[in-house]
Amino acid sequence: MSRTSFGLFLAPYHCPAGQHPTAAYAADLDVLELVDRLGFAEAWIGEHHSCGSELIPDPFLFIAHALHRTRHLRLGTGVVSLPYHNPLWTADRALFLDHLSRGRFLLGVGPGALPTDASMIGIAPEEQREAFGEDAAVLVRLLRGETVSHRTRRYTLVDARSQLGPYGDGPEVAAAAVASPTGARVAGRHGLGLLSLGATSRVGFDALALHWDVMEEQGARYGRPARRDRWRLVGPMHLAETREQAVEDVRFGLDDWADYTQHVLAAPHFRAAGATFDERLAWVTGTGLGVVGTPDDAIAQIERLQQQSGGFGTYLLMHHEWARPAATMRSYELFARYVAPHFQESGARLVEAARLARSRHAELDRRHADAIAAATARHAAGRHGADQDASTSSSRAAAT
Repeated sequence: MSRTSFGLFLAPYHCPAGQHPTAAYAADLDVLELVDRLGFAEAWIGEHHSCGSELIPDPFLFIAHALHRTRHLRLGTGVVSLPYHNPLWTADRALFLDHLSRGRFLLGVGPGALPTDASMIGIAPEEQREAFGEDAAVLVRLLRGETVSHRTRRYTLVDARSQLGPYGDGPEVAAAAVASPTGARVAGRHGLGLLSLGATSRVGFDALALHWDVMEEQGARYGRPARRDRWRLVGPMHLAETREQAVEDVRFGLDDWADYTQHVLAAPHFRAAGATFDERLAWVTGTGLGVVGTPDDAIAQIERLQQQSGGFGTYLLMHHEWARPAATMRSYELFARYVAPHFQESGARLVEAARLARSRHAELDRRHADAIAAATARHAAGRHGADQDASTSSSRAAAT
């Protein structure tokens, strides 16, 4: 069994709009602290500037703060909307956080998820993906320490280079992909990792094999072989001890989240179906988008994705507020306890150790009991002899 890592993808969603941002940020940090303790490998934090529910405008700043609340978790931008920024400053911030984190920083880049963000700075949806491909090429050169001159209508670079070098080998960089092949092309061309967002939606699931084929083809063309261990798939789950309990849990917030994707978020590739709770739940579970169920259901979902994709390195749970905070935390605990070990060598070794012990239990249990009985008998015999010697010595002393 190939080893699969697990992490978290925090857009983050705080639905419905109107929640107190300070409390929302505190809740996000609590989640990061929990998954850090549970042994998750990484977490990615998004960049959004509109729509009222995805509340982190600067993932760099949030990550710098979260570094002090976590010990082992690798933290990444999920993702920086590259066309919104001068790539020189993006490179500088990435290398800066690479040093501050002592190598725990990951750089995720993409074209921008919310058209409402792009429209406020005069970028049309039709140009975002082409701009992303152009800017990614510039960014990669800057991260590698090259001097770059480049002009677009959005920025001008003149003999630009970052004065910072990397910490160690530098941050791992991953490109985001959803339905189009743009992210996979960028990742393959520049030897980057790939973040398949919405990988479990019907469109995303159908595109998984395409993503890898495009990435592999581009990597071969540019001499940068694609690596499956740097491919990350993102999808939502909520787990409980029973399916019935999981369904009751998500009555709290699934409708608000679904309404956001249907009527606020302009993203046709990731839109809930249905107008009632039951219809929306059926969309999540019936289409394969996500899991509302037990750890066994989660295992089946990941195995299904492994088969469809041909293999990937990391599964990222899309964080949401479908359930109340306590139930959400319990879901992550169940995942860490029962799901993650199923896909990792440490869990397999523990199961094998238990199997071997079970196979020899009767024999070793009997021998162990016999050994204890023999040791007890020897002790008793020794005490009896010692008591006799003591009695004889006392009689001799009295006689003298």
